[in-house]
Amino acid sequence: MRVLVHGSELSAATAAAALSWVGHRVTWLPHVDQPWSSLRRADWLVGEPRLLDQLESGLADGSLRLAESAEEALQRPQEVIWLSLSPEQRGELDTLFMALDSVGNQQRLLVNHSTFPVGETEHLEGRLGSGSHAVALSDMIEEGRAWETFTRPSRWLLGCDDDSAEARVRELLRAFNRRQEVVQRMPRRAAELTKLAINGMLATRISYMNEVAGLADSLGVDVEFVRQGMGSDSRIGYEYLYPGCGFGGPNFSRDLMRLADVQSASGRRSALLEQVLDINEHKKETLFRKLWAHFHGRLEGRCVAIWGAAFKPGTARIDHAPVLSLLRALWAQGVRVRLHDPAALPALRQEVGDHPLLESMEGDPLEACQGADALMLVTEWKAYWNPDWRRLANLLEERLVLDGRNIYDPTWVAAQGLHYRGIGRRADP
Repeated sequence: MRVLVHGSELSAATAAAALSWVGHRVTWLPHVDQPWSSLRRADWLVGEPRLLDQLESGLADGSLRLAESAEEALQRPQEVIWLSLSPEQRGELDTLFMALDSVGNQQRLLVNHSTFPVGETEHLEGRLGSGSHAVALSDMIEEGRAWETFTRPSRWLLGCDDDSAEARVRELLRAFNRRQEVVQRMPRRAAELTKLAINGMLATRISYMNEVAGLADSLGVDVEFVRQGMGSDSRIGYEYLYPGCGFGGPNFSRDLMRLADVQSASGRRSALLEQVLDINEHKKETLFRKLWAHFHGRLEGRCVAIWGAAFKPGTARIDHAPVLSLLRALWAQGVRVRLHDPAALPALRQEVGDHPLLESMEGDPLEACQGADALMLVTEWKAYWNPDWRRLANLLEERLVLDGRNIYDPTWVAAQGLHYRGIGRRADP
């Protein structure tokens, strides 16, 4: 099929690469403020396994071509318009539809792969010519695993009100969808709301588990036993029951805010969702509060090593990342920070600038601990899972390890002569 992919989101880059890889003739129109010349150097794209190589391969063999304007993109007839725009980029649609109108009425399939308000797909179809259809295809791409989650999906959530449109979507994605049940069809508005509701439920589970971890701390209970007991209940399961120092990320956070907006617009205030968001923001400073308690509030002049800035492993992004709240709290108390991250340091520097209390470091993570009083684990990159414990104990002045993701065994860490504080877990040497 001839496909026009519009947008500069991760979902747009992934769709352009994957669809051209399986034989579709793809034209990619990036957002006007994020052309390919800048995207190809973006840390979030460079760090995605296989993605940049696939894009460059498609451009080299001609299965993928770039366009700088909607007019240029539509010089060739397009059977499918694939939209992967952020909510802030909806203004781009006016330019696109003006270009579509200028080339005359053609039967097209519009795939809305964007996080737009509920009901937007129906509105988009109204702007197309007669005989064209618009479907909502929920963005299930995971940062750090974008290629894998697009080309080997566990499911596609398809909002579609027309049988012929469904058939065209199935043909478009056939190379990634050998099993019929992978595509779950429902009405368009239902699909748009379901995507938001899924992330709302996952966020609720995380925030609830973080509240349980706080209670476990107060009662002297190791939250790992509680997590295992809850997870073994078939009505609950283990997914998203890991307590931590808060979640972030552009898509997850944006979907939660979009769900809150939908609630507000419908006249139904969601006290539960507001609590979920409040709990998450509170948890982003939990490692700071543990540091404060350990040193009885005497923090000025101390030095802390932080491992991890990205909102999750496998990405270079720090959108709404817990490290940002943590840094603000530490700097307010005059704490110096030596921070290591294998991918997100450029994004962090762009966000906070050259702060006098920040030293960002690459290379060996242990070097960030030289002379620090404590280590804070914020992002569970695989490089942090098995450090040289004897060397770490010698490097940390106060031998304090604050594990924001509960990836370490408290008993083992304490046996190395370190004080361990996790989320609902603790141990002393």
